[in-house]
Amino acid sequence: MSNFTDYRDHADSNSKKFFKATLFQSPRILLGLNCLEPKQAQAVHTHDDQDKFYFVVAGEGEFQVGEEVQSAGPGITVWAPAGAEHGVTNRGSERLVLLVGIAPASEK
Repeated sequence: MSNFTDYRDHADSNSKKFFKATLFQSPRILLGLNCLEPKQAQAVHTHDDQDKFYFVVAGEGEFQVGEEVQSAGPGITVWAPAGAEHGVTNRGSERLVLLVGIAPASEK
């Protein structure tokens, strides 16, 4: 695997649910790409022992982190600390492209 990649080579769609691709993965971090077509959503969920971020590459999404709900567009980073409920919905008319990073699950 190369240490360099262009996110555009990984962006795609799925008509049934949002599209996910892994860009890089190690025991210390997973870096991925999530693509949501208009009206698609990643349901609100939690990661009890993993911090996560979304970086908006393109499009605009409505993000929920805990009780906070806010729209975010290109260049905005959304942080979801471990244990916080979080999710995103594409309420726009274009594909929402997110760079996503998540810490590995702790071994118990």
